[in-house]
Amino acid sequence: MADIKAVQLTIDGRTTQAAVGTTIHAAAVTMGIQIPTLCWKPGFHPSGSCMVCAVQVVGRSGFIPSCTAVVEEGLQVETSTDAVRAARRTALELLLSDHAGDCEGLCQRGCPAGLDIPAMIRAMASDRMEEALAITWKKIALPAILGRICPAPCEKICRRGAADAPVSICLLKRRVGDWALSQDPPRIPACKPPTGQRVAIIGAGPAGLAAAFELLQAGHACDIYDDHSVAGGGLRHAEEEGRLPAEVRAGEIERLTRMGAHWRLGTRVNLPGELTDLRRDHDAVILALGPLVAGWEKDWGQPYTDGSGWLADRVTGATGHAGIFVAGGINHSSRLAVRALADGRRVARGVDHWLQQGQVVGEPHRYTHQAGPLTEAELGMLMQGADAAPRREPVHPDFTPAEAQEAAGRCLQCDCRRKTDCRLRDRADELCAHPARFKGHRRAWEIDRTHPALIYESGKCIACGLCIEVSRRPGAAEGGGLTFWKRGLGIEVRPPWGRDWRQTLTGDPAAYVAACPTGALAMERRWC
Repeated sequence: MADIKAVQLTIDGRTTQAAVGTTIHAAAVTMGIQIPTLCWKPGFHPSGSCMVCAVQVVGRSGFIPSCTAVVEEGLQVETSTDAVRAARRTALELLLSDHAGDCEGLCQRGCPAGLDIPAMIRAMASDRMEEALAITWKKIALPAILGRICPAPCEKICRRGAADAPVSICLLKRRVGDWALSQDPPRIPACKPPTGQRVAIIGAGPAGLAAAFELLQAGHACDIYDDHSVAGGGLRHAEEEGRLPAEVRAGEIERLTRMGAHWRLGTRVNLPGELTDLRRDHDAVILALGPLVAGWEKDWGQPYTDGSGWLADRVTGATGHAGIFVAGGINHSSRLAVRALADGRRVARGVDHWLQQGQVVGEPHRYTHQAGPLTEAELGMLMQGADAAPRREPVHPDFTPAEAQEAAGRCLQCDCRRKTDCRLRDRADELCAHPARFKGHRRAWEIDRTHPALIYESGKCIACGLCIEVSRRPGAAEGGGLTFWKRGLGIEVRPPWGRDWRQTLTGDPAAYVAACPTGALAMERRWC
């Protein structure tokens, strides 16, 4: 009898053929069926340890890992039923229940605008100001202004504050903004080619300015209306109180002019009468006004809530009228400029999606793991990676470059260095995982810094074995490479025989990081 070289099977109701020895996962991929994976990686031996790629075989109980299970004649496989998704979610939540560390730093979560503060600080610590500015502009349109008037909620929850004093986040942000204004010429972000679409922004306060900053980068023309002769809205109060120099406000707003903003200052837009005309002459309209006197919006047909603002999407600002969006004080009562800026940016993103795609899409939610309160030992471990210098105020009104670098060096860098490149976080998003489903004693947060270019966080290891396989390749390691240490939920990867990571890993550390699917292994890149 001739050897059978292929088998026929069914995946999600579709019949296919696959070579003998092919895994179910590989067969599904050839059919265009995507099965989520975590511990599996092309070019490595599959372990099936995480069970995130679980599938179900009709007629059999339980679930199997598709990355290791091979095809069989007549097999009927289900990859996307509710039961399969629930099994994958459970497997993921078990991993997350034993996960130690934060995805994002407390400071980033505490910033109303969501600024990636640790990344900004890492860039500043090595004087990479262009990079620090690019990171800041992703979330903060007016850093030189915000660095002077923001009440710094991020600093109130900075982990360094539990040891001595919080990092000078606001002053560092101000340093980034001032640096951008001091360059010749002052820095402006890159803008995409003109889209031919025009947005009217009514209100030149923080929300309106932030919305224009975002839309201009997306290539949309912006007409900014305000009944005052000077842009800034509520920012003018900070200027009058002496907290905001006039030249700083003017410099930040001049950036918008250089980006292409068209100002219609000293122009009062009568609402609701002129709103219809503005909408007819523009592809979208953003009402970035302060709190309104109730009445006119009802005549116009816009539902109003119990005094807190318009009945609009809280993320995108979309109203019940196509192309009309609201941002800032018109839709919430907060007087913080940073919240208004964040709201203007979010709404601008919604407007951009509507203009480009014909539908309003908000920014996707990102899973964020939280370690919770740290023990004294854990705080001490984080302090080992930071400079011991106390918090100092600038000698002059602003930080000098040296002072800024010293202030940046105090950061504990308690965010995950792989937060934008973590497959565990990606799968948690996709499967809507809940880390608190399985409760128990939290594993201690540990960071091994014995390797000069690599850090290892055992609490983020999922025991996939990929780094062990890397260590056993020629020239990658000495002394037998890496191995598993302990058993059960506390299992982790270690060099054997009491050796440390520096002694064991002789190959390129980047190869280990590329193999790791989580933040367990990452390049140190502390100040580089």
